[in-house]
Amino acid sequence: MDGNRRWAKGRNLPTLEGHRQGYEKLKEVVLWAKTAGVTHLIVYALSTENWNRTSEEVSYLLNIIRLVLTRELSVIKKEGARIVCIGERERFPKDIQEFMAKAEEETALLTGMTLVLALSYGGRTEILNAVKTLVASGTKDVTEEIFKGALWTKDIPDPDLIIRTSGEMRLSGFLPWQTVYSELFFTKTLWPDFSQEEFKKILFEFSERDRRIGR
Repeated sequence: MDGNRRWAKGRNLPTLEGHRQGYEKLKEVVLWAKTAGVTHLIVYALSTENWNRTSEEVSYLLNIIRLVLTRELSVIKKEGARIVCIGERERFPKDIQEFMAKAEEETALLTGMTLVLALSYGGRTEILNAVKTLVASGTKDVTEEIFKGALWTKDIPDPDLIIRTSGEMRLSGFLPWQTVYSELFFTKTLWPDFSQEEFKKILFEFSERDRRIGR
């Protein structure tokens, strides 16, 4: 969900206003995805590198995460969505860690859609964490399935479709293990300007692609 800061800069607005608009857009996109029949939606909400931004910006992003996990929880539950959080939970303030656990617990049995929040997520960090977990467990004969079971996404299907906004043509550490056969869509649209019409066009193009997956 890239382009919040550039969206704000282009309108001579504070950076934080871009993030606020991005938060509002996320709420819309979750509903679009559910309406379109998407069963799992993974959003890259905070990367491991985002901690290096200014303290003011990081604090604002953390408050947005608090809002999603608290104020929006009742709406998410009403939509029948399950919440799963992946990433370095230990880097967050204790209250956010507790909000994550509470949101997951209260939505665990909901089946309308699974909303995965990638928070303090980095693909290399996830892979390294999985290796450490397997080494610590004494696992010697490691298969793909065993390795997958050590990832943060162990209970989440690999994504069929990846959308990146803002014109950047890379995945920036997003799910490197899981996206080897994902269909990639890059759009120049900045995240706050992403429209339902463009979302539907991407879904249609995805449906037209011939996914041979090595065959």
